[in-house]
Amino acid sequence: MSSGNRRKKYRVRYDRLAAVLLALIVVAVVITSCVKGVKEKNDPKAVTERKNSASAEKNTSPTIVDNLDTTITSGTMPGTTRIPPSAADPTATNFITEAHSYDDVFKGDLILVNTNHIYHFPADDTSLVTLFDNIKNEYFGVSDYVIKLDSHVVEQLNALMESFSVIQSNTDITIIGGYRSLEQQNEKFAYGTTNTNGGFSDYHTGRSFDLGVFPKDGSSSGYYSPTGIYSWIDENAAGYGFIVRYPDGKENYTGETARTQTYRYVGVPHSTYIKQNDLCLEEYIEKVKEYTKEKPLEISSGADIYRVYYVKAVPNALTDVPVPADMSYTISGDNSEGFIVTVKVTE
Repeated sequence: MSSGNRRKKYRVRYDRLAAVLLALIVVAVVITSCVKGVKEKNDPKAVTERKNSASAEKNTSPTIVDNLDTTITSGTMPGTTRIPPSAADPTATNFITEAHSYDDVFKGDLILVNTNHIYHFPADDTSLVTLFDNIKNEYFGVSDYVIKLDSHVVEQLNALMESFSVIQSNTDITIIGGYRSLEQQNEKFAYGTTNTNGGFSDYHTGRSFDLGVFPKDGSSSGYYSPTGIYSWIDENAAGYGFIVRYPDGKENYTGETARTQTYRYVGVPHSTYIKQNDLCLEEYIEKVKEYTKEKPLEISSGADIYRVYYVKAVPNALTDVPVPADMSYTISGDNSEGFIVTVKVTE
């Protein structure tokens, strides 16, 4: 065989060898990539890095913003707050029912008693105690030994009067009237000292009382009026659950002459809403009847948020009143035809 033919033969073998080597390199690269991929898949650190990278990429991408206002905004009247619905809000979906008899309509801090709504004197509506034995007399006084109020009302009255006395350095306030029995009211009516017959007086509830001012120096005395340092009581009573029962300009609603000395306990947040919106109790009860569990009246009182709604009672039968399963709430009758539920949203 000639030398030319041998050189050609070797050149063909070299080309084939190069092709084989190239194929082997490609196979090696593929195998290495597969091994690396499997290793990273099973490596927690690598998984975390991939997730973080994806998250960062997601955060830099454009987002869609709707036109819903998710902030707490003022309501249509002072003292109200609108809170946007939330799927995490138990009051929106998580309700149970509580059965109440029709007689429960006539009990509670929000019962309305006036010339159109008689008080039924339910046995377990109040727990009456004498003020003489239960008030903090270092801060205020009581005019006699027998004046009574509901025990919870006395607790709040003690707190109110203590704050007033400490802040204003004054102990002139005296309680001069409180609970009246049916007989006591009829007696006053017979003697002409009241225009309200027995059964129709708010004093029957054990939640209404009269204030007097009796300075220790004897300079003057008489019914309370919100003047001078005493105006502190009128300005702050709502924070303790009290309202002026017969405010000026509301005679057509209350049926009583306006007077500044008669206060009534209704509880927070109702007192806050009534005070801030210049209402009387009659107006407030009518307003509450407009609200339901699905669309409650939302009230801001201090740092707390409340939701209030009305449930109409079933006459002479049990009424299933919806209440939140895991939030604080109270139920009061209105002394007429239904129940007022108050839910404390914040704890």
